[in-house]
Amino acid sequence: MSDSLKGKNGKVRVMYVRKEEEEQPRRPSRPPQSGRGDAPRGDARRGDAPRGDARRGDAPRGDARRGDAPRGDARRGDAPRGDARRDDAPRGDAPRRDRPSTAPDSPWKKMYQNDDTPAVADHGGISGKSLIDPEQLRRQRAEETRVYGENACQALFKSRPDSIVRAWFVQSVTPRFRDALRWMAANRKAYHVVEEEELALASGTDHHGGVCFLIKKRIGLDAGTYLDKALDKDCVLALEDVSNPHNLGAMLRSCAHFGVKGVMTSDSAALESGAAVRTAEGGAEHISSIHTDDLFSDLDLFRQAGYTIVTTSSHKGASLGKVNMPAKMVLVIGQERAGLSDAIVKQADLAISIGGTGRVESLNVSVATGILLAEWWRQSHA
Repeated sequence: MSDSLKGKNGKVRVMYVRKEEEEQPRRPSRPPQSGRGDAPRGDARRGDAPRGDARRGDAPRGDARRGDAPRGDARRGDAPRGDARRDDAPRGDAPRRDRPSTAPDSPWKKMYQNDDTPAVADHGGISGKSLIDPEQLRRQRAEETRVYGENACQALFKSRPDSIVRAWFVQSVTPRFRDALRWMAANRKAYHVVEEEELALASGTDHHGGVCFLIKKRIGLDAGTYLDKALDKDCVLALEDVSNPHNLGAMLRSCAHFGVKGVMTSDSAALESGAAVRTAEGGAEHISSIHTDDLFSDLDLFRQAGYTIVTTSSHKGASLGKVNMPAKMVLVIGQERAGLSDAIVKQADLAISIGGTGRVESLNVSVATGILLAEWWRQSHA
């Protein structure tokens, strides 16, 4: 339980903590009252002074109720009632505003904590609120992403179910995710069947397709690690400043279809964004991300490993219909507006243009990628 107060010096947190070591013993149950025989009723409640003598005898009414012993003696031994509750101060002497807000027998006490006092995480149960290290929470969120779309989530579950942290479904898709639901229940993975509006909030989009997974991101490879497992026939897609998630998703889908196993980019996290993975329709699960901090240097590593560096050009370069596509190549694609940088263009071993009517300046990068990869697949797998 917690509360908060605000004062001139800042925010003050209030924590309620179990005070078991100071817990008072329970008051013994009242002894059974005697009947109406020899001992008057007052004897059972007030000691030696019979009730009738106390109220109608020689002693004043106040003495009749308390007799020689204070009321506290009858309930807590020698200490008066005020002593039992207020340490030596009589009951009437303590102003009401100084009284503690909880009863003396209560197992709870208040502890006031300023903002500049470090909070200690307490995981002991009801005695305190568990606190999470903010830095740990930031690292955890940086390592997670949300994937949505039915085909994307089905492919992800089949490929790497252990990466799933949490899931949300609308009722209509649950029959098609029966295996996933059973697996999550057996492996203590949290999932929720929710309404469309709540799923839109959980996924961050209205185009969620009825399902959303919170997953752990994959760790991207570096160029050297990828080259250790390179094949005799291999195509790697390298991206320079391509960041649109829908274009990325469409390119991942084409890569999966035409047998490309690696995509090299400076922003590996963009390949696992929700929009990119959804657009890829499951294709992202078949692609390895190759992270690069220096595309120029990493392209040179691939060349040394026997790869041909291929670029595209709208007006210059050999026509795609007349080019023999190399069996091992790195296809470098740049952003639509500015294209590839001059340094990358100069490093290319082969430049290719895609012929057409000329009515538009160029093709969308995802469309151009699909056409080039289709030709590479046709020639290398004929």
